[in-house]
Amino acid sequence: MQFNIISIFPEYFNGPLSCGTLRIAQEKGAIKINILNPRDFTIDGIVDDYQFGGGSGMVLKLEPILKAINSIKKEKSLIINFSPTGKVLTQNLVKKLAEENDIILICGRYKGIDERLGRLISLEEISVGDYVLSGGESASIVLMEAITRLLPGVLGHIDSAKEDSLQNGILSAPVYTRPASFKNYVVPEILLSGNHQAVARWRRKMAIERTLKKRPELLSDVVFSRDDLEILLEVLNDEKS
Repeated sequence: MQFNIISIFPEYFNGPLSCGTLRIAQEKGAIKINILNPRDFTIDGIVDDYQFGGGSGMVLKLEPILKAINSIKKEKSLIINFSPTGKVLTQNLVKKLAEENDIILICGRYKGIDERLGRLISLEEISVGDYVLSGGESASIVLMEAITRLLPGVLGHIDSAKEDSLQNGILSAPVYTRPASFKNYVVPEILLSGNHQAVARWRRKMAIERTLKKRPELLSDVVFSRDDLEILLEVLNDEKS
């Protein structure tokens, strides 16, 4: 997968791209990352200007952004602009984006980008949450990492991604490691039993229970199997008792 990032602060990415999943994915050839600075597509390096109508804060100009996009855009490139007006980033959306081959990420700054950008090119608007960031750079890292860990060969074991919270619509079960007892807190006995079938059922029950307690709104979109419905009834009965 090719990621093309358009940012006036390319140095922002030096740290995040040099460690963890994104570093490994680049080394394995699963992703390629190209960063373009809109300033390089200007004569004077100026990429922002005052708002028409007055008001505080500068606005990114259209021409440098468009020139940067057109220099790398392919026929099937997906262009993404981060905006509070966009679709909220969810794991289901991440799974769809992981099927793309070429993604262009526009990192806005200041008060945003001239509104006419969306009229001039076809793009997707995505929001990483209902809060304000100083720019789209951190949102780009979030999106790239979420997508990259779903790509074949990136993680040590693909089941690691399949078992993540939200990957199947609900939160994941709690996890434990050595030592089995720490300051009088012990690992659930079933995890030490060696009974893989029992462990799998326990984990599913814990996942459903955790979701019901902490993020019950997620359950409305989950398609439950017959076994899951039995587990859900157990969880509900446990709460009543």
